[in-house]
Amino acid sequence: MEKNMANSIDYSTWKQDYSSTLDGLKGKRVFLLFSGGKDSSVCLHLLLKAASEFGFSLEVHAGAFPVHRYTASEKERISAYWHTRDAAILWHDVAQDDACLEVGDNPCSSCQKIRRQKLNAVLMKTVEEWSGLVVVVSYTLWDVVSYAAEYLFSGVFCKTDDRGSREVQKRLVETSQRFYPFLRMKEGYSVFRPLLRYNGCDVVKTVEEESIPLLLRPCNYKDSRPKRTLEAYYARMGLRFDYDLVFNFARQTMGLPDVAAYADMDKEKYLTKVF
Repeated sequence: MEKNMANSIDYSTWKQDYSSTLDGLKGKRVFLLFSGGKDSSVCLHLLLKAASEFGFSLEVHAGAFPVHRYTASEKERISAYWHTRDAAILWHDVAQDDACLEVGDNPCSSCQKIRRQKLNAVLMKTVEEWSGLVVVVSYTLWDVVSYAAEYLFSGVFCKTDDRGSREVQKRLVETSQRFYPFLRMKEGYSVFRPLLRYNGCDVVKTVEEESIPLLLRPCNYKDSRPKRTLEAYYARMGLRFDYDLVFNFARQTMGLPDVAAYADMDKEKYLTKVF
């Protein structure tokens, strides 16, 4: 960990960091999950540059939920920008309204479940050959640091009952697989996280320098996500993390499972329960 100024993500450096993965995308169906937020927007920005250089095509899929964020005018504005860069955003509406997020203790968990269900529905409907699929998600290093902190706070430093312990272990399984930049699953498809080695402040800097438009409507439930509070702290303190140090800490302290623990999962279990 160090305290330093943010740096925009340089395409040449990023390309070197992920060169072997990018080399393997030619001929694959590269399926990017897009939200219109800063992380997925920078991810799309970088992958569009790489697509022409490495010879792969890119599909951009957005789950338009929660509904209050994805108005028709917002979707049109975001789509118009990416159209100028030869990228078409496929917006997928969800057959639920935001009222369902008012039920239960954690609206973010409910939202994540609904978005995951929509992703699964799209994949199951459109994927004929799983061995040619690469699903791209936009987690950053700040994300996994926050997930690790959540686990330490709730799973290590707190006493929990049996139900709480099961929830902590379930969360650990979900969290741990996000530390891996690339997962090649046994059924042939892959999961790629192109921003995992980069700090959130670098993503913000890139958005600013590249003038990339983001969704303007903040989520009404953003304060329910602990990682948002933690990221605000990182930014305020000017903190930057190192991926290798974070990964080694997680492996030693959290008992991070080996990559094979996820690669061997059936897609039904991984995509519906873990991803």
